[in-house]
Amino acid sequence: MGIICFIIAFLLAGCDKEKERTAHHIYSIGEETIQVDADAKKQTLEGTDIYAKYALLMDADNRRVLFEKQGYEKVPMASTTKIMTLLVVLENANLEDVVTVSEHAASMPDVQLNIKTNEQYILKDLLYSLMLESHNDTAVAIAEHVGGSVEGFAVMMNEKAKELGAYDTNFVTPNGLDAKEHYTTAYDLALIASYAITNQQFLDIIQTRTYSFHEQTTGKHFTVNNKDRFLDSYDGAIGIKTGFTNDAGYCFVGAAKRDDKTFVSVVLACGWPPNKTYKWKDTTKMMDYGMQNYANKEILKKGTTFQKIEVLDSIENESITPYVNESVALLLSEKDHVQFDVKLPVTLKAPIKKGETLGEITILVNDEKYKVLPLYSKENRVKITYSYILKKLIYQYMLE
Repeated sequence: MGIICFIIAFLLAGCDKEKERTAHHIYSIGEETIQVDADAKKQTLEGTDIYAKYALLMDADNRRVLFEKQGYEKVPMASTTKIMTLLVVLENANLEDVVTVSEHAASMPDVQLNIKTNEQYILKDLLYSLMLESHNDTAVAIAEHVGGSVEGFAVMMNEKAKELGAYDTNFVTPNGLDAKEHYTTAYDLALIASYAITNQQFLDIIQTRTYSFHEQTTGKHFTVNNKDRFLDSYDGAIGIKTGFTNDAGYCFVGAAKRDDKTFVSVVLACGWPPNKTYKWKDTTKMMDYGMQNYANKEILKKGTTFQKIEVLDSIENESITPYVNESVALLLSEKDHVQFDVKLPVTLKAPIKKGETLGEITILVNDEKYKVLPLYSKENRVKITYSYILKKLIYQYMLE
């Protein structure tokens, strides 16, 4: 029995010694695997090609920036503010509510629906006035009803902005009229818009061409018409919202989808009167750049395995296989360079459970971190124990 104890001690001598070293493995996707339609006309895009002082193009599906011109500067955004106004209402209010117009709401300057104090409207109807013709009085009536006051509604807007990662945005008004400390960035607006177009109610409203409704007490009739020219001038256009104030200039947030590509574009300070058409030209140019130069590629397939890892002190005495449990696809151009940084231990110590996290893979696009995913164990590995070795030795001894 003394010999058996000695053997057990010898076999388990290394069990408490665990190697802490990890290894990094860098893999690259070659340019030959990132190709767009060979017949498509390629387009370059520089900041000087854009009239807007501040502009940005975003892949709406994963929020990756594909082009920007001073896209992170804090600036006024006029009625593109109403994108957030609509979002907050859709997520927090009953659209069948009756809204009573306050004197403050009725006093708002142009553009107006010309609602009057104490008139009553169905909230849903006012949302079409808000987005199709950008009425400022409607925006305040909505905000007071949903938020209790303009200030209360602004708190809700700012909370939603932070939730979406729009950290350089601050809302003061629900209509976007010039106000101190009312600002955003092209990047933040693109984040907000990319989220907004995932809401079907939002899409239904901004894509409506004409809408009619009436005031609830007098029956006064209104018809509002969509002022978004981009909606009918660009193949695959989704919308979204125009804007203009003296401080902000002409602004537009647009979205377009073709096949598996969805883009959001933002132009701010895109000229002043009489240059009303600059925003359409800039938006078309950015959208064309995205459509013509980017293709959707799966760069990492779910279930992909990586170099096996030695497992110490396991009954099976076999290595373990790391794998990724998520596919990754994104829009890439021929100029984009994709790398994977795989970080895994050199060795592991039993026990290891199937599905246990072993390490991580970092995806880098053009040397910038895009996404980090965990790598999991494909197998179980059971730890050697004193009782297991004792049983094994006794069994072999009995066989002899």
